[in-house]
Amino acid sequence: MTAAVRLAEEIGIQPACDLLCVSRATFYRRRQPKGPRGPRPKSKRALSEVERKAVLELCHSERFVDRAPAEIQATLMDEGKYLCSSRTMYRILDAAHEVKERRDQARHPVYVKPELCAQAPNQVWSWDITDLKGPVRGSRFKLYVTIDLFSRLVVGWTVQHREDEDLAKEFHRQTLLQHGIRPGELTLHSDRGPAMVSKTVGIRLTDLKVTKSHSRPHVSDDNPYSESQFKTLKYSPGFPERFGSIEDARSFCRRYFHWYNHQHRHGGIGMMTPASVHEGRAEEIHAARQVVLDQAFQAHPDRFPRGRPKPPALPSPAWINPPKKEIAA
Repeated sequence: MTAAVRLAEEIGIQPACDLLCVSRATFYRRRQPKGPRGPRPKSKRALSEVERKAVLELCHSERFVDRAPAEIQATLMDEGKYLCSSRTMYRILDAAHEVKERRDQARHPVYVKPELCAQAPNQVWSWDITDLKGPVRGSRFKLYVTIDLFSRLVVGWTVQHREDEDLAKEFHRQTLLQHGIRPGELTLHSDRGPAMVSKTVGIRLTDLKVTKSHSRPHVSDDNPYSESQFKTLKYSPGFPERFGSIEDARSFCRRYFHWYNHQHRHGGIGMMTPASVHEGRAEEIHAARQVVLDQAFQAHPDRFPRGRPKPPALPSPAWINPPKKEIAA
């Protein structure tokens, strides 16, 4: 810009701007002195200081201190209450310097296979095994977990001393029996761990007429639902660094998975609990939330500039690697 000013003194503003590819509007704007900024006007729709303080105190409460704003809002709506939008909660927390990411976020490329779609519960399950640290360095327990893709319900879990194909076979037999899965109606997806690709497990699933599906070798995100569930488990506030014994690990998992299935509001299923979606109560809850939002809209319509608010969308079909849409020529 300095060069443009100097050149403009010699050949004129328009030729100088054209020669140096500088916008004349930018040229004139830079020459004008910047005045002091006035205070930003407060929106008429903004919460009062008393209301903002109440929201912040609610987020600080023991009940919600470890919950995301979207989950807090969903929980309150299920109880017939509405304070503000989840975005407003984020703004209030950000003003108090309390918004930050606790973990690194991995970014992976999108792959196209395998392609699995669950449009209702008990159509596609995903299972995996993860380590739980034992009482001393080097000791490990193995946590087997199976999750329903559509509802995100943990349909089965067990903690064992080792990863073993016979244990995996019995684990699947009991889980299928518990949920009354009929032959030919279920696809079971997993990665390519030793127990997952073993002949013993494969024969058992074939006998039960369960379709097998596996991730591609060396691909980390072909089993995203199980990996996401393990991340939620291990980043939960009460997850210990080590477990004192296998009984300790089983006791923790029993409490955790009951909370996960019946109390945890999941972002992938419209901030509902996995159990409520698995049991077919999603539409009923969605309608009740709409009633709560309608009452809030009628009480303060000026706080909703975009009109009548809507609750999070109902659960949609869950995909592993959805097919790419073809672009018309």
